[in-house]
Amino acid sequence: MNEDDAAKKRFFAITAIRLSGLALIVIGLVIMAGKTNFPEWAGYILILAGTFDALIAPILLARRWKSPPR
Repeated sequence: MNEDDAAKKRFFAITAIRLSGLALIVIGLVIMAGKTNFPEWAGYILILAGTFDALIAPILLARRWKSPPR
């Protein structure tokens, strides 16, 4: 596997994590709006987890996968 293939896979992984975080936020908002039978605190937890996934996890992964300077 060359560097371009690895970079593409990492880009898609980061994008998938961001999208899953946004999905968690939307599900949390739906729960908090009372559209489901789940308790409201579950919505807060999903929103917090989704915020971490959408905003913080991609930054941490990008730092971990950063190429060393040439």
